[in-house]
Amino acid sequence: MGVQEAIDAVSPATSREDEKKDETVIVELEDGEKTHYSKTSVWLMVLYSGLAIGSDGYNAAVIGNVELLLAVLYPDALTTAMYSRLSNAFLIGMIVGMLLFGGIVDQFGRKTGAVATTILLVVGIALSAGASGTSPNGLFWMLVIARGIAGVGAGGEYPVSGAGATEATDENKALRKHRGFMFAMLADLSSSLGYVWGGLVPLLLLLCTQQKVENYDIVWRTSFALGLIPPVSIFWFRMRMAVSSAYRKSSMRKQRVPYVLAIKRYWRALLGCSATWFMYNYISIPFGIFASTITNRVNASDSFITNLGWGIVINCFYIPGPFIGGYLSDRIGRRQTMCLGFALQAALGFILGGANEQIQSIFPLFVVLYGIFLTLGEVGPGSTVVLTASECFPTSIRGQMMGLVAAWSKAGAAIGTQVFSAILASWADEQKANQATFLIGAGFAVVGACVAWFVIPDVSARLGDEDEEWRGYLERNRWVAEWGDRETRDPGGVRMDAVGS
Repeated sequence: MGVQEAIDAVSPATSREDEKKDETVIVELEDGEKTHYSKTSVWLMVLYSGLAIGSDGYNAAVIGNVELLLAVLYPDALTTAMYSRLSNAFLIGMIVGMLLFGGIVDQFGRKTGAVATTILLVVGIALSAGASGTSPNGLFWMLVIARGIAGVGAGGEYPVSGAGATEATDENKALRKHRGFMFAMLADLSSSLGYVWGGLVPLLLLLCTQQKVENYDIVWRTSFALGLIPPVSIFWFRMRMAVSSAYRKSSMRKQRVPYVLAIKRYWRALLGCSATWFMYNYISIPFGIFASTITNRVNASDSFITNLGWGIVINCFYIPGPFIGGYLSDRIGRRQTMCLGFALQAALGFILGGANEQIQSIFPLFVVLYGIFLTLGEVGPGSTVVLTASECFPTSIRGQMMGLVAAWSKAGAAIGTQVFSAILASWADEQKANQATFLIGAGFAVVGACVAWFVIPDVSARLGDEDEEWRGYLERNRWVAEWGDRETRDPGGVRMDAVGS
């Protein structure tokens, strides 16, 4: 979070004062009042960004269970083609939102992007919950459009929340040291909880309505509608957002961007972040989505509720990963943590694939090892990919680079899901199919570990260091730019907590 004017020149009298000002940024306003960045202010920014990302996870996950209900209500209208459209609408919308809002948050400000993504997400969810048509086919087409709109808003959250939260944690020296853990909570834990709730809410609603088919319509509409709670709850906060000092000082607002120079300088970071995020989603998303399918094949049950419940239990194994990964990323480094998580996940994946038949014969053991396989993915890339993509790039192009990297991640999710589906469908022997999925997932984890270790660069935790390097690079290449945001006015009455609070 930020306030009204950038810090252009500060001349501390002593080294003690310099350390204090690095810990808590003090900005002089035009009227002479001093406004302070505090730990409370930074934590609030991270909290609300986490709610936004968690909401996206919920809305991405809930469609899987909703489609199961729609298949019962409209068995003839929900064709394979329409099923695919419903599944892909949100994903395609997210890719569009990532690319679109990456530019918006850089060119027009973090607040503009945050408010716009929230509005789009709310509109899309509301249209989904209230979808109707003169025929079942019309209903499905409205759902496709509504899910696409919601996806654009959800996808925009990645550059919006990623850039905003990164710059917020840079305001306070003490919290900057814990940025890895904070981002693990923001980007990974919140998203994991969103996926868990995306399965749990329809399950609870089914139980509340006694699993009667005539109540399925209420269940799927309510499941969508409950996704409105997080974005609506943070809307007021986003309207009151202030501008970060990094954006005030180092943005290239409403200016042409030197993309060729950016790629020349940051190609390695762009390649490494995109590839690792692609690998992570290629493994994590399909194994989470198909958890119910796999457990059903291992321990067949006629109960839809039971199989859905096992899928939720397995998805809960995502949750411990962010705590471990966040701690490690601050201790040993981002790419080191990412590499470690990928490597451990690969090792367990090869065990699950190689000894699949023996492990599956003990169903509780299979569930636990499956869950640990997912946990290790969150320990490594899950906890670090968003932060790495935020720290590797300067403030003026952070949103656009993050949007581009995040779009590649969704491509990994889409391709991985299609490949996963094809594998499960192509083997007559279900045990062989399960074995193949783990072995292929482990192979991609090995590639992810290599990319994390050899390609992703180590960067300074202080964002201003890279901003200064980027500015000097452009000057050496004779690119003239006007730096900083002098136009955006913070809301009247905005006041951060006092120093030491």
